[in-house]
Amino acid sequence: MGQLDSGNTAWILTCACLVFLMTPGVALFYGGMVRAKAVLNMLIMEAAALSVTMIIWGLWGWSIAYAGNSIGGIFGDPATGFLLRDTMVAQDGVFTSAANNSNNYPVSVDVAFQAAFAMITVALICGAIAERVKYSTWMIFVALWITFDYAPMAHMVWNGGLLSADGPISQALGAQAHDFAGGTVVHINAAVAALIIVLIIGKRKGFGTEPMRPHNVPFVMLGAFLLWFGWFGFNAGSAFAANGTAGYAWVSTSLAAAAAMLAWGFTEKIRTGHYTAMGAASGIVAGLVAITPAADVVSPIWAIVLGAIAGVVTCLACSLKFKLGYDDSLDVVGVHGVGGLVGTVLLGFFMEGTGLFYSGKWNQLGVQVIIALIAIAFSAVITTIIAFALEKTIGWRVTQAQEVAGIDLADQGERAYDFAGTASSVIREMK
Repeated sequence: MGQLDSGNTAWILTCACLVFLMTPGVALFYGGMVRAKAVLNMLIMEAAALSVTMIIWGLWGWSIAYAGNSIGGIFGDPATGFLLRDTMVAQDGVFTSAANNSNNYPVSVDVAFQAAFAMITVALICGAIAERVKYSTWMIFVALWITFDYAPMAHMVWNGGLLSADGPISQALGAQAHDFAGGTVVHINAAVAALIIVLIIGKRKGFGTEPMRPHNVPFVMLGAFLLWFGWFGFNAGSAFAANGTAGYAWVSTSLAAAAAMLAWGFTEKIRTGHYTAMGAASGIVAGLVAITPAADVVSPIWAIVLGAIAGVVTCLACSLKFKLGYDDSLDVVGVHGVGGLVGTVLLGFFMEGTGLFYSGKWNQLGVQVIIALIAIAFSAVITTIIAFALEKTIGWRVTQAQEVAGIDLADQGERAYDFAGTASSVIREMK
């Protein structure tokens, strides 16, 4: 065991907490965007993303992603690190990390940090399927998807697997694939999964014909601000040390988020005549998504350009669901899928040293396009199998009557806002 670096340990453990906070941030972001009759269901779906993922991660998720012996460069052996075996040990009756990693902080801190990444990734998916799916089906889906999709994808990209900088694709193309903090593993992966489920379960009743406005825009804004804050752990923490790269990732992350918010707002102003709060919140998230794979390798000017491009493109992409007829309730595909793809591919142009604009060579761009396409294909195949199996067995959707009345009452037996109780209490006070 190497000498413990207390600075790195404190920093990465803090980042694990920041990334954990992102899932409650998403809960507020999505919760404000749904109608009042579905907000509790959205919040509890996010709670399931936290809880089910944590159990699976402790059982075998960590082993598949990082601890197990690699099988074909696609996933790790789930038995090697089952129940965190050989990761945690007891010393004098107190559990501690079995070893320090190469950055001299405990492996147990890595387990925490990567668990939070898994949580936020699956949490993103439920925005696309809001207001119509059963909580019980969602919980089972989370367990299966983390096991068969997320953990293998993390292994492929971040643990020397097929899509990694040292993998066979990178070696064949003569450029190291780069995904700093999750353009493929998190955003493209989650967005493709969301689209597949949407296509299997179908649209909400009234989609395209009835207004489905956000019920609480301040919730949305609060969620966006919490996400920006949590993203400092997400991106800066991916330096895996308290160092200059972490500091720069904080800066590039904020530059891109700020540029995307402004670019989305200008696009919206041209199209509709307004700068909306919803647009500002969505623009912030789009910029954060786009910079995620590139936060350590693009200069400040390219971070701004990347964010601005993402703001415009994702704003335009979010309207495609009405033209193409798929009901992505809260624009997971438009923001996370398109934003993740923009960041993953454009770093092939902007990446310091090896990007097309610096080297004049196509190698980096080529490898970025290929890893993005493979990530799309892998997520689509695995999610189709899982989602279709659940549809044909226990089913995804509540009944149409339950959907119309409100999924909060149908699935949770509660209301977020007791309007009737509030009104009757006012009448009593007046008397």
